[in-house]
Amino acid sequence: MQKLRVDLGDRSYSILIGRNLLPELGGAAEKFEFSGKIGLVSNPTVFKLYGATAAGSLIKSGFEVEEIIIPDGEEYKSLASMEKIYEAMLRAKLDRRSALVALGGGVIGDITGFAASTYMRGIDFIQVPTTLLGQVDSSVGGKTGVNHPLGKNMIGAFWQPRLVLIDIDTLATLPKREFLSGLAEVIKYGVIWDEGFFEFLEDGKDAVLGLDGEALTEVIRRSCEIKAEVVSRDEREAGLRAILNFGHTIGHAIETVTGYKKYLHGEAVAIGMYYAARLANVLGLLQEREVSRIRALIMAYGLPSELPPGIEATDLIPAMELDKKTVSGTLKFILPEKIGAVRIEKGIKPEDIRKALSFRGV
Repeated sequence: MQKLRVDLGDRSYSILIGRNLLPELGGAAEKFEFSGKIGLVSNPTVFKLYGATAAGSLIKSGFEVEEIIIPDGEEYKSLASMEKIYEAMLRAKLDRRSALVALGGGVIGDITGFAASTYMRGIDFIQVPTTLLGQVDSSVGGKTGVNHPLGKNMIGAFWQPRLVLIDIDTLATLPKREFLSGLAEVIKYGVIWDEGFFEFLEDGKDAVLGLDGEALTEVIRRSCEIKAEVVSRDEREAGLRAILNFGHTIGHAIETVTGYKKYLHGEAVAIGMYYAARLANVLGLLQEREVSRIRALIMAYGLPSELPPGIEATDLIPAMELDKKTVSGTLKFILPEKIGAVRIEKGIKPEDIRKALSFRGV
């Protein structure tokens, strides 16, 4: 097992990464001296696979477990699902020293964290991500929330977990499309922070796609390490943390205009990363060969890199303007200057965005 630390003063917490960790969940939860009741939030797909193990471990450690199941899918990351979680918590009489456990992917982690942040003005929660996307990104950093039809993650709060427990064995049952979707966030870390990690992904593609245990452990460890370092230096996105949004301004707009149903989050981010790199090239910040290298890695991992027919800049720019990262009507993009380094760029002209988004098949 590997252990990382997110340093945030009295809100610091550990990230545990290893195999066969799920049966240890109850023992890990015991250390926090929660009261006797824990809400276990999941979706039907994940709960069928891992619910019994997670709940059994908690029960063995003396907890009374309230199972809270919400439907599977990004469209259920909503205020309506929050109501269902609140009702279950209230009926089970969870108190201020109770905790929630998020067992699932990014949707479950985000909505569970938001429920924890607001129930009785804030209770503890533990992240147990079962998707690659959750393991390398959304479970770490304390961003929680739900979507609104007009924008992704527009309603939420910063609320750090007490622990992130990552059992790599859960990836064995993850559908291939969801596994590949998670790799978009992994590629992101190489572009924004670590060219050596980017090269590792280039050279180790076969091992990663083959679910080699050593390669996966390194992918998850390094991704979490980078995110933990960034979050420790800028918890609430006052500056540096914004670089973690590379590809997300365009990616979130794609998700919004397609109703959160056409693309998985990572797929939309992959497209967003390519066009952010293309925009950087249009602005003279990034050389063409670096754009090609980024696109090549995205495609090597089976991810989309282009806007589909029927979606144009005129559809996406209004959605970007509603993005929570927009301030006083000014769009903000994270743009690469080279692989391993990015910059925050504001006040980009709409015509440059349209020019970047016009590229197809190159």
